[in-house]
Amino acid sequence: MTAKTTPADVEVTPRDIRFDATPPASGHWLDGDPVATAVFNALSLTFPDGERMFMDAVRHYRDKVSGKLAEDVRGFIAQEAIHSREHHSLNQLIDRDRYPAAEIEAQVRERVAFSRSRGPMAMLISTIALEHFTAMMAETHIRHRDELFLKTDPAIERLWRWHALEETEHKAVAYDVFMAATKDWSPFLRYRRRCMAMIFITLMFTRNITRYAARLLEADGYAPEAALKAVKRFVWGDPGIFRRGWKTYFAWYRPGFHPWDQKETGPTLAAWRAEFDAAALKAA
Repeated sequence: MTAKTTPADVEVTPRDIRFDATPPASGHWLDGDPVATAVFNALSLTFPDGERMFMDAVRHYRDKVSGKLAEDVRGFIAQEAIHSREHHSLNQLIDRDRYPAAEIEAQVRERVAFSRSRGPMAMLISTIALEHFTAMMAETHIRHRDELFLKTDPAIERLWRWHALEETEHKAVAYDVFMAATKDWSPFLRYRRRCMAMIFITLMFTRNITRYAARLLEADGYAPEAALKAVKRFVWGDPGIFRRGWKTYFAWYRPGFHPWDQKETGPTLAAWRAEFDAAALKAA
């Protein structure tokens, strides 16, 4: 059976946009909600170092790809570089005298260093699993954007929408590189490695984001147990940013899976693409 690939009409377009964000004095920039803000700050704090690892993981195998995939790899690296830059800027807006942002960043760097120490293929497999997570959350953002970011600074709201759009566009690039780099592997070995990686990444990613967010909430006066409970309710209950994408998540474990088995289309994504294409053109 021929391996699936990204559809020819999918373009990975870097948009070099800078977002001039101004958080509220309270620090609770996401609709004034301390729990929602803590969760999204925790996610943002992982992005600069994590996305640099994604770039390096894919870059290592550039000699294994050609044609459209080589173009997609260039687009992927450029998109992730800009994401890393913009989230670094966003993270500097966190009140570091109040919140343990530096502590969390140090933990993220330690975990990324461990992933890097395991070698290029382990980095790539971690990348494809984490990219599936970010694509799943981007899909949730696209489908349920009417429930969050309603009373958020427009620049911050636009940054997260732009990020969701580009994560959707490049959701299969690292996966396609993995398939090219492992073309001599047996289908069973490839399937086993990616499923084992996803189980590990699921446990670590959800646990780490929950713990990081809880630490941020403690700085808002929450007791440790109450902070953990509030974060778990947000990510798994209401609005359930980890729970809502369960169909997309479990698709990973299907033999023959490809990220573009589910193609996110419709007026919302098209409108976002037009908006940010225009913004990038204006910024050029």
